[in-house]
Amino acid sequence: MTITDSIEEPPLLSSPSPSSNFSQPPPRHFYVTVVDRPHFKTVSLSSPLLSSPLLSFLSIPYLLSQHHPQETLVHLLGVAARRPALPIVVCCSSRDQLDAVCSAVSNLPFISLACLYSDLAESNRNVILEEFRKATVRWNQIVNADQSGGGGGSGGETGNNNDESNANSNKTKSHMIVATDACLPLPVLGEAPVYARVLINYELPSKETYLRRMATCLAADGIVINVVDGGEVITLKNIEESSSLVIAEMPINISEIL
Repeated sequence: MTITDSIEEPPLLSSPSPSSNFSQPPPRHFYVTVVDRPHFKTVSLSSPLLSSPLLSFLSIPYLLSQHHPQETLVHLLGVAARRPALPIVVCCSSRDQLDAVCSAVSNLPFISLACLYSDLAESNRNVILEEFRKATVRWNQIVNADQSGGGGGSGGETGNNNDESNANSNKTKSHMIVATDACLPLPVLGEAPVYARVLINYELPSKETYLRRMATCLAADGIVINVVDGGEVITLKNIEESSSLVIAEMPINISEIL
């Protein structure tokens, strides 16, 4: 079962400028429950219901298949990653899960993928993190240009040569890091966070790890999506209560959370 491909290109999401005098909305947290059989509910991205700057790009399988979580993630990214230059971080608790996720999404043409794991050379890790930070800057430029009526301007001009066209194409891809916790930025060592628009907890972490992922990976107005199985809902609620967070169940109809 797949998400329909007949989805119109949505308008760019609006996002407060870092220099704005208005406070940014806080992150929003959701969870989707793993079940034995997948059920999909999609909403056209051109729908007038999808006006929220936080969720207007989401059209996802709300119930995940226990046997095909990577396939479900691919469907999710196939919709979310249609946003030009969308910065996404997927956090995994183990190397095995990281390898599975990277293998599942490595050939997606609309994703610029980088994988961070513990035995990666430090120089390579630093390059990946710096490139992702640049991707978040491009994202902010796009949404700020849209907010000011500038049109975003992500495509190349007609006279560009092939190299320039390829460069522009790469810049408009959604930029995604798949990482284990050992490779996330370390503020105690002076490393700057990466401000992803979307943080996906592919495996439910501990409370401490959950908060660390938020602090090191998520933009101030970003979205957290947690993938849990039925037995982990209580654990998720414990994280919610002890952390003063609101983690809502992803509803079948996306308009319910707008």
